[in-house]
Amino acid sequence: IMQLPVVYQKAKEQVFKIWTTLQPLLTVHVGLASSAKALIILEQCGKNKGYQEMDACGLHPEGGCCMLDGPEKIESTINMKTLWKNISVEGIDIIFSRDAGRYICDYTYYTSLYYGNGRAAFIHVPPLSKSVTAEFLGKALQTIILEMLKQSQHKDNSLSVE
Repeated sequence: IMQLPVVYQKAKEQVFKIWTTLQPLLTVHVGLASSAKALIILEQCGKNKGYQEMDACGLHPEGGCCMLDGPEKIESTINMKTLWKNISVEGIDIIFSRDAGRYICDYTYYTSLYYGNGRAAFIHVPPLSKSVTAEFLGKALQTIILEMLKQSQHKDNSLSVE
C-alpha cells in the first residue's frame, strides 16, 4: 500500500516506480470521491488530456497531458462493467464509470494503465462517515479486489487467487 501525493509529477514518478520496481500483475488504485456519499465507483478507463486544474503545488502537467506520446484513452484489462454486474456489497451502491474526472485520480490511473499495459484498476470511494466506516469500506474493497483477481486469473492462468 502506498499513498500518492496530490501532485501530478510526484504521483507519476511513484506510479512509474511501482511498475518498474515491484512489477505487479495488477495495480489497484483507490481515490476519494468527496461528492459520493455512499457510493463506490468502478472506473473503466483513464484519459490522457484535459488536466488544467492545479495540484497541491499549484501546477498542472505540460499541455494538460499525462503522456505526450500516449493514446487518447486507455482501457483497463479488468472489465469493470462485468465486475459491476457481478458484484454486490450490502449497504453501499456500486456504479460503473468511464470518466474518472480530470484531476490526480484520472491522471494517476492513466499513467498506471500506460506503464502497466492496461493492468491497472481504479476505484473511487466515498469519504468515511457513520454509515461508511473504515472497516466496512475495507471489506467492500476486499470483495471487489478479489473479484478483479478472479477475472485476471481467467485471462492469465499463472495468477493464483485463494
